[in-house]
Amino acid sequence: MKKNLIPVTLLTGYLGAGKTTLLNYVLNNQKGYKVAVIVNDIGEVNIDADLIAKGAGIVEEDKQSLVPLQNGCICCSLKTDLMNQIISLAKTGKFDYILIEASGICEPMPIAQSIEALSGNTGDRSIPAVCKLDNIVTVVDAARLVTEFGSGNSLLKKDIEEEDIEALLIQQIEFCNTILINKTDLVTPEQLAEVKQIVRTLQPSAEMIETQKGVVDLDKILGTNSFDFEKVYSTAGWIQKLEESEKEEDDDDDDDDDDDDDDDHDEHEHEHHEHGHHHHHHDHDHEDGDTLYHIEEYGIGTFVYCARRPFDRMKLEAFAGNWPDSVIRAKGIVWFSDDNDEAFILEQAGKQIQAGYSGDWMATAPKRQIRMALDNDPEFAKNWDEKVGDRMCKLVFIGKHMDVKKITADLDACTVEPKL
Repeated sequence: MKKNLIPVTLLTGYLGAGKTTLLNYVLNNQKGYKVAVIVNDIGEVNIDADLIAKGAGIVEEDKQSLVPLQNGCICCSLKTDLMNQIISLAKTGKFDYILIEASGICEPMPIAQSIEALSGNTGDRSIPAVCKLDNIVTVVDAARLVTEFGSGNSLLKKDIEEEDIEALLIQQIEFCNTILINKTDLVTPEQLAEVKQIVRTLQPSAEMIETQKGVVDLDKILGTNSFDFEKVYSTAGWIQKLEESEKEEDDDDDDDDDDDDDDDHDEHEHEHHEHGHHHHHHDHDHEDGDTLYHIEEYGIGTFVYCARRPFDRMKLEAFAGNWPDSVIRAKGIVWFSDDNDEAFILEQAGKQIQAGYSGDWMATAPKRQIRMALDNDPEFAKNWDEKVGDRMCKLVFIGKHMDVKKITADLDACTVEPKL
């Protein structure tokens, strides 16, 4: 029998977005909860903890409710410390809610995994079940987002690499279920609309709330019971675009069986599919050759690149060295010509580009296992090619005023004939 778990709200967002202001507002206005606060700061002195103590009126005898974690990030080096502090707070029996303010350079997903490990759902009985993740709130600085994605760098911190900023902004936006667009008073209505369009394209499903100085209805922050790890992970814009791409491929196959005989179409498909949540009256499709993509307001759009040929590593690396500034986010699965066994996930956010091992292609499995998969999994069978198996390159691109024809041509130029 699972005992009562303490709900946890995690606040994320880049440096200066307004997380501490929001946290102080919540602490000063919430009623009915006995809240403990964990504050993560990357420096030797936890400035945010001091600001919260003063802003929330925490006196000496209440200092146990405020736990500073400093000189590291709770998404990596301080992960164990975070878990131990949550366990300690739970054991006191004094608190029925925990608020965590992550450092501005933290990635939210590893933090969520640490908190989820304390929920009792992992099956590891050596880890006490003391809490559950209730809500992940990402605070977005509207003014900064305009600057960062407007190719400006006036707000760059001198000790933070440029490529880290956009990458972190994107990861924080993608992995959450509540987004606060803060500092809306510092941008024009048109800039705010553009910010919302960018955010919605990166994260189509999270609740989006406009705020000034972190003022928000508290029931949007506390006690929401809205966080589901798998659901939040699967709502990132790039994942939804891949799923829409596969669905439309199914529809195309049903509508026109002759397409199956078109070798050029099979060789590489470039598609974009409508994002159906907002601004339909301003959206339009653009078609150039065999490339179809959908543009929303302010030139923000997405498309899916697909090829049944592998990338040459050196050619792709050269392309990455001149990555188009118009591309905000790209992610998907890739096949390299010098490795027919392993699939890789390529991920780009801002100027940061990397590829990591994702698993072996099913084409490398024993024939009996492949046949069983073809017979029992329609989705797998649909993507199976008699020559290359399930090997492919499939990437989602999200950007602003992208030259899709050139990006497609440049990527095609990075592919080579497979050697199987």
